[in-house]
Amino acid sequence: MNLRTRLAIAGGSVVAGALVLVSVVLYPAVNANLRGQMDSALVAAAGRAPEVAAAIKAKFRDANGEPGFPTAPLGIGSTQLQIVPGPVQVGPSTEFVDLTARDVAVADGTAGAYFRDAVYDGVAYRVYTAQLPESSGTLVRTAIPESDPAPTLRELAWLLAGSTVAAGLLAALASRLAARRVLRPVHQLTETVELIRTTGDLSIPIPADGRDEIGRLGSAFAAMTAALDESVGAQRRLVADASHELRTPLTSLTVNLELLSENPADAQAPLLAAEALGQAGELTTLVNDLIDLARYGQAPFHTEDVRLDLVAERVAARAARRAPQIGFELTCAPTLVHGDPDALERAVANLVDNAVKWSPSDGRIRISVTAGTLEVADAGPGIPDSDLEFVFDRFYRSPTARAHPGSGLGLAIVRQVAEAHGGTAEAVPCRSGALLRLILPTCAEQAEP
Repeated sequence: MNLRTRLAIAGGSVVAGALVLVSVVLYPAVNANLRGQMDSALVAAAGRAPEVAAAIKAKFRDANGEPGFPTAPLGIGSTQLQIVPGPVQVGPSTEFVDLTARDVAVADGTAGAYFRDAVYDGVAYRVYTAQLPESSGTLVRTAIPESDPAPTLRELAWLLAGSTVAAGLLAALASRLAARRVLRPVHQLTETVELIRTTGDLSIPIPADGRDEIGRLGSAFAAMTAALDESVGAQRRLVADASHELRTPLTSLTVNLELLSENPADAQAPLLAAEALGQAGELTTLVNDLIDLARYGQAPFHTEDVRLDLVAERVAARAARRAPQIGFELTCAPTLVHGDPDALERAVANLVDNAVKWSPSDGRIRISVTAGTLEVADAGPGIPDSDLEFVFDRFYRSPTARAHPGSGLGLAIVRQVAEAHGGTAEAVPCRSGALLRLILPTCAEQAEP
């Protein structure tokens, strides 16, 4: 059973249930109202009894020729009127409903008028018993067959039942038509998602019209597929770039190893072995960079408060030991950031290593840390303005940099770490050398609302 059918059944059931509830309340109310009208008619007929009695007494003669009252009820429309002259006695009546002790009390004035249901000659009556006005000891009884309102109630019952069924069916039909219109965007969204699943093409546009819940669902699906398409594209580019970068050192390493295997006693064997070791080192560095690049793209595994100035000092000390011919100038103010200490140290080390690679033997590297901003400046050839926006891209190497060793992933890792910590990495234009900047939110900035 599809959703439209379920909505149609639900809509029809709600309307039918509401009408059943209305019928349950309305039918007894109408019945009580008709019964009240019947009682009012009986009281009104009893109020006109003196006029009727005077007319009957003037025209009716008993067996002795004296004016009197007939004992049988008189039919006035559907109402039966009976005047019982005193003294009223308890007992069966061959003319109408039996007289009771309460009837005698009403005739005597010791009890009030009352209503009762009685059966006479197989017919159910609603009977009103009262004392004849201005005539103590005389009883007046009015009665209406209870079958009189029955046709009205029966017609009402059929009307309510038919209305309930018809309204339920119409509501079900209307609900199905409305559901078809309302769920049309869902149907379109489903078809689009199934098409994406079948073709694997994440670039297929997803309909996301409207501001209602369905529109928001379409927008969420569109955003999800866009992010997925971007992620898949990034993975494909990473694989393509990595395969391209790995192909050159692997080919060179294979050639050198083949030469060594063909003639181990060759005089160039030590040189070939040294080149093979160097290329193996480049491969190791490239693989490690790829692993770090993938790892830093995820949430940090461990975070804590880190003194960025102390990290810069440790990295500079290690670099100074590796490159004693280069001078280091540090200007570091205490700066506390929150993040992964290993990732932050790797990012700072990559910035410093990049400066060491491009600095001349007697050059100086300036490192400054203040207010969550770390800057590394070198005295190298600098970065062309056209390359400034690309230096942090993966595997990007300018034409002048391709002659130098490196994988093109070091600065990409810096930007990946910065973005994972809510910061940025940028290359700043300068007249001489290169200036690279890492900006991270400090603990004080993170604590602000």
